[in-house]
Amino acid sequence: MTSESGGGLLRSRDFRLLLSGAAAGQLGAQVTLVALPLVAVVELDASPLQTGILTAAETAAFLLVGLPAGAWVDRMRRLPVLIRADVVRALAMAALPLAAWAGVLTMTQLYLVALITGVATVFFDIAHQSYLPSLLPREKLVAGNGALETVRSSAQMAGPGVGGVLVQVAGAPLALLADAVGYLLSALCLRGIRTPEPPPAPATGEPLRAQVLEGLAFVFRNPALRMIACSTAVANFFAAMLTAVQTVFLVRVLDLPAGAVGLMLSAAAVGGLGGALCADVLGRAVGRARVIWVAPLLTGPFALLWPLAGRGAAAAWFAVGEAVVFFGAVVYNVAQVSFRQLLCPDALLGRMNATLRFVVWGTMPFGALVGGAVAGAYGARAAVWLCAAGFLLVPLPLLLSPLRRLRDLPAVPVAG
Repeated sequence: MTSESGGGLLRSRDFRLLLSGAAAGQLGAQVTLVALPLVAVVELDASPLQTGILTAAETAAFLLVGLPAGAWVDRMRRLPVLIRADVVRALAMAALPLAAWAGVLTMTQLYLVALITGVATVFFDIAHQSYLPSLLPREKLVAGNGALETVRSSAQMAGPGVGGVLVQVAGAPLALLADAVGYLLSALCLRGIRTPEPPPAPATGEPLRAQVLEGLAFVFRNPALRMIACSTAVANFFAAMLTAVQTVFLVRVLDLPAGAVGLMLSAAAVGGLGGALCADVLGRAVGRARVIWVAPLLTGPFALLWPLAGRGAAAAWFAVGEAVVFFGAVVYNVAQVSFRQLLCPDALLGRMNATLRFVVWGTMPFGALVGGAVAGAYGARAAVWLCAAGFLLVPLPLLLSPLRRLRDLPAVPVAG
């Protein structure tokens, strides 16, 4: 573990590389957030249900391999897992523009690439959240997570706008090359990290099923983690609904061109960047545990601005709602991820993160399918209304949890 004390995190060369890799990967991924559904909607004339299936394919991996992935990650050094996942995602995304140039691109291929990149993302995300505590001292985890969220939100702010411009200028399939390049750059940055990573715990001969159950038990026996899982699962269900229908809503209902769609989606990242920059200050002022429920309680109602958006200047209501809701979401994420990392022993980090990911991301395929089905049956605006109403439910489990009685984060891990 590094021995930083008091100085800025950016003095650490290896943490700078971790941040640079996150920026490159996220920038490419955010270009894809615009380009992939536009390939489906504009190039392949996909229906709302098909865009819902596409979004579901991107997140289905958390249901398929989410739980065992955590046990596998706990058996391995995490940095090599991150590098391999980036390489797989780069190769998968590069296949799409090649198929488009050859004139053989289909929705089936979009579904397949979304599923492959989703599986790689499962391993990447679990390993990434489990790796940070081996790179930074415990007292710097909140600041480290805040820095990662700042870089991620900056990439998310720029990515959709860049993606929209690339789609208008070069076409949606070619814009997907930016994602492949981003993943490759991320892999190169991660490969340059030199801080020794502690070896995984020695193999105990315990079967995979027992190790998975140990991670499940750790999460669900802890009432605070249980309610964090429930709240985040609700948020992700309705966020996936929005992701599935927002391109159809912006293009076919609000009549926005590709460039404007990118800028509209960048509003979420502007809010997210503000949340990342303010998360540490708000945590100190409000309480690092208390802010976990305060943030979604105060910002969630702004989701009601999404369906109020109209053509012309009234489209700005969608952007305002995105900015405020995602401000709160990032403050919440920095606080709750830090809470989880501080609460959990190192040997269980992979399985704890995998369990949480399985639960909170496992709702997303269903949300995407429901969003596509509702938009297909009743129109995209009706689906967006349902998404907005759903965000009002997010803070309820947190308000019923022990987090309401806590001000700050735990000082030491609890027993597994």
